[in-house]
Amino acid sequence: MKNKIFKYDFLIVGGGLIGSLAALALLKKKFKVLVIEKNKSLPNDQRTLAVNANSRDFLKTLGIWEKLKIEHEPINKILIKDHINKKGLVFNDSQESMGSVIFNNSLLKITRDILIQKKIILLGEDYDSLDLQSNTSVTLNKKKYLFKKIIISLGKNYENSDVFKKHYFHSQHQAYVGFFNHQKNHNQIAYEVFTPSGPLAVLPSPSLQKKSSTFIYSTKNKMNYDSLVQLINKNFHISHGKINVKHSISKYPIKPHLARPKQKDVLLLGDTLHSIHPVAGQGWNLGIKDIQALSSNLDENNIDDKNFDHFYFSKRIIENFSYLVFTSALNFLYESKNPVSKPLINFSFFALNKIPKLKNLFIKQAMGKIELV
Repeated sequence: MKNKIFKYDFLIVGGGLIGSLAALALLKKKFKVLVIEKNKSLPNDQRTLAVNANSRDFLKTLGIWEKLKIEHEPINKILIKDHINKKGLVFNDSQESMGSVIFNNSLLKITRDILIQKKIILLGEDYDSLDLQSNTSVTLNKKKYLFKKIIISLGKNYENSDVFKKHYFHSQHQAYVGFFNHQKNHNQIAYEVFTPSGPLAVLPSPSLQKKSSTFIYSTKNKMNYDSLVQLINKNFHISHGKINVKHSISKYPIKPHLARPKQKDVLLLGDTLHSIHPVAGQGWNLGIKDIQALSSNLDENNIDDKNFDHFYFSKRIIENFSYLVFTSALNFLYESKNPVSKPLINFSFFALNKIPKLKNLFIKQAMGKIELV
């Protein structure tokens, strides 16, 4: 019994949102899964998450969405504006909401509790020192395990690992994230404003009074509290009334990338596989698409198939790369002094406003309702 080796289908390294949800999706398919997470307690993460319609439906299939109860705020309309076009873009769907805004920790607490209840997560496990290879014995919590596949689902702090190689899009941007209260009802509208120095997104934050919003501003400029207050007031004092920006503002480096593993039987999900500029609000939702691609791959192919890893990666490479190029190109266009940039932006706005089919395509893609592959 002392030398017993516990055999599992999947080891998931990282018990964050994407890793936890992947575990629950695989568990639903009757696979044997173990999650290891370095932190013993939940992080103090006050940020919000934009959940598109596809991701919301995915959470419903896992029985998680209902557990959030009133802790989500629907997005019924998206307004896109910039400093070039007088007429902005309005994205909405008459059939359903475009998505919802939730607090990161609300969802993470639910998933973490389920993993603990089902006894499939090991907390406080320092995976940095582990030699993780498939079908090779690894000791975790004084027990020996064998895994057919290793899934890595970690944040960008794992970027120096030699487990995988990354292809970066050069970026000097920082993301400033925070909250503000306002006088007027946000009316469940999300905004994307392309300023001369970077995109500013404002989302309706879950609150009973509907007078709280969250923002994320991506820029190369160094910003302090006063400059961020000035920026938000300039763009939202008419739509939101008197504004009070909270002092607890976080700053994160932006490193758009696409990665692939070096080792056989290693799969990447979420931020480990990709990250994009936040202008599209799709980074986390792409992580859900990763889980869905893995799930459909398991429906079509045996886990022991020698081409299993290739099938999974090929399902995700086109869409992930497309978003990476699209969001990086948007930033480049708005920041560029090239005389071609302004006419190209004007034409794009004109085409989306005048061609209903094209606009509807963008709406469905934003909702995660169509595939690029």
